Amino acid sequence: MHYDVTLEITYDYASPANYGHHALRLMPATIPGEQRLMAGQIHIVPGPSERHDRTDFFGNAVTDVAYRRSHSELSFKLKARIDRTAVPEELDISPPLHAMARELSGVQSLAPRAPVHFLSASPRLPLDPAFAVYAQDHVVPGMSTISAVEAIGKALNTDMRFDAEATTVDTPAIEAFERRHGVCQDFSHIMIACLRSIGIPAGYVSGFLRTIPPEGQERLEGADAMHAWVRAWCGIEIGWIEYDPTNALRVGQDHIVVAHGRDYGDAAPVKGVLRTSGSQTTDHKVDVVPL
Repeated sequence: MHYDVTLEITYDYASPANYGHHALRLMPATIPGEQRLMAGQIHIVPGPSERHDRTDFFGNAVTDVAYRRSHSELSFKLKARIDRTAVPEELDISPPLHAMARELSGVQSLAPRAPVHFLSASPRLPLDPAFAVYAQDHVVPGMSTISAVEAIGKALNTDMRFDAEATTVDTPAIEAFERRHGVCQDFSHIMIACLRSIGIPAGYVSGFLRTIPPEGQERLEGADAMHAWVRAWCGIEIGWIEYDPTNALRVGQDHIVVAHGRDYGDAAPVKGVLRTSGSQTTDHKVDVVPL
């Protein structure tokens, strides 16, 4: 399936900013056998004083921009065409949970995709005992690793309520978990913490999700949004699988990957510093259009 993706993120500052440095992780990834970036560009207004494109440790495309002159607004606009391949679900030959430690000991690698990076606490995701208790309540002895991933994801979808107003990008995962509501970032962070607490390496995925309007209605321009989900390492034979706890399903052709990381901090669409005073407002619009 080919998709055209358009994203626009805008910032308006109450007082002009005279310095800024931002790292953008907006460009969809190329993943052999799953997804191919056919064409893409990021347009920035006003033009930055410096711009540099690079690849980070986890293989994500990063655009660094710097400003050394006054500006009262800022706009990042992505246009990209992606070829997304439907990958059939594999047979469940993942090891049982009690064998995961042995599986992990057989991976002698520190490469970016190595599971060792995704097994313990990360900068934005400390492991609280409450996550372990919840995870243990939803697995049974002898359960395969894939079954455990799906069981925890489905349980969170049932027990959590999606609420776009409940949290912010800086809300701790344990706070969203205790309140049992949040957005896709919260669902994903909580699931990652639960999986890590029972010995399953898990990481954060940011990207886009195609939304389908109700039958008989046209899709609204700009109504889509950036999305987040989870990837979990399920043993040497299976490797990584991806699960969307917000929608209780395995990731498929409608999910477009942008960045991977340990948590949101590694995959944030826009991250940086700014020298200004007063408040600021931000807005973003996304269109994911199948061709």
